[in-house]
Amino acid sequence: MGSEIPFLKGLTGEVVTPKDPEYEEARQEWNRAIDKFPLVIVYCERKEDVKNAIRWARRHRVSIRIRSGGHHYEGYSTGDFVLVIDISRLNALRLDEHHHLLYMGAGAKNTEVYDFVGSKGYVFPGGTCPTVGVAGFTLGGGWGFSSRLLGLGCDSLVEMELVNFKGEIVKANKHRHADLFWACRGAGGGNFGVVVEMTFQLPKPVNSHVTLVRFYYVGTTEEKQAAVMDIWQEWLPCLDKRMTLVASFYHAAEEGLGIFAQGFFYGPPEEARLLLAPFAVVEGFRVELEESPFLEAVQKVEETYPPSEKFKSTGRFVDRRFTDKEFETIAGLVQNPAEGSVYAAVSFYAMGGQISKIDKRDTAFYYRDAHYIIGIQSVWTEDMFAEKNKAWVRERFEYIKRITDGSYVNFPISGLKDYEREYFGANAKRLDMVNERYDPYNVFRFPQGL
Repeated sequence: MGSEIPFLKGLTGEVVTPKDPEYEEARQEWNRAIDKFPLVIVYCERKEDVKNAIRWARRHRVSIRIRSGGHHYEGYSTGDFVLVIDISRLNALRLDEHHHLLYMGAGAKNTEVYDFVGSKGYVFPGGTCPTVGVAGFTLGGGWGFSSRLLGLGCDSLVEMELVNFKGEIVKANKHRHADLFWACRGAGGGNFGVVVEMTFQLPKPVNSHVTLVRFYYVGTTEEKQAAVMDIWQEWLPCLDKRMTLVASFYHAAEEGLGIFAQGFFYGPPEEARLLLAPFAVVEGFRVELEESPFLEAVQKVEETYPPSEKFKSTGRFVDRRFTDKEFETIAGLVQNPAEGSVYAAVSFYAMGGQISKIDKRDTAFYYRDAHYIIGIQSVWTEDMFAEKNKAWVRERFEYIKRITDGSYVNFPISGLKDYEREYFGANAKRLDMVNERYDPYNVFRFPQGL
């Protein structure tokens, strides 16, 4: 393997270079539209491997990228001629059932955590895609189907361990390195150092049953999409916080226009049906409600995700009411997909509830007052259509940017001007100060890093 090359002396763990047969698979991101060629990939199996990788990179002046699940939308967890520190094997899980604490290796993926805690009767406020790394998800805030009830993923984080630019472990919580702990809850992805361990406070396992909510419309039109968007904005502010949904207004190659929403309700199906009643006024409404243990509901959602995709996707925060004309324009964004697109959508991710109960200055995640996140995406299969699809998203993003305030760092987009303010709002200045303290030489630099 590559570790036998003298140039790589000092690296530990499994070391993969372009000369190794494993390299082609190892360099891949979940988004197959990302096509980067790292100099070295190190699969870290111990914290010591992370320390050695950082020291090696500094000694050889090689840029570092940090990867857990490899799901960064713009591929910033990899790069050309960089050292990728892959922590996916640091995925040990331990549960303190007396104090309801989950101790997690920072390389654990959503599906691994859900299987572990769900089998013990607990719920976890993680993400929706099974192979997303929980660390990246959490450090960017962490929106999921439990967010309106339990808060963002970062809101359950109570302690973390990070390997800093010196290759030393720093433990951070509300009492120790509190500024770093504050910064990592919303702006920690790729910044400050390599997080290797996290501790989460779990809710007591009183009743781990949830209702998996899915609704859609038969015979969707552009006008119907705009009408449902309007119902959404009227409905969401007073919604029971036990329900969190994402609603997608899409154009698919095989079926044309559609509306599909799914999420969780921490209550019985009959209550969920009553909450969804406002949507039934639009013709063609269909709803599916299935009560099950939390783990089974999560697994049903996970089954809807492919093993990989080629896509361009991003998202912004909505903090005001849109006019009918604006909703007509938003619905119009997906009427003419890019050439080669198999799926194009505008999606609404519900916020509010417990997310807004925490002050926007209490963590680095700033946009807690937003009503929802509006996302725009396009998916394709043939490489020849990649640039047209990327341009399609970027053009529509410019309109969405004009009517929103701030971008979600976990749904990033390259080329964003003044990106620190866009991602972190009024917390950006304090974040720069924290970064100067914990990464004074900007060792953990990457596109759109602090």
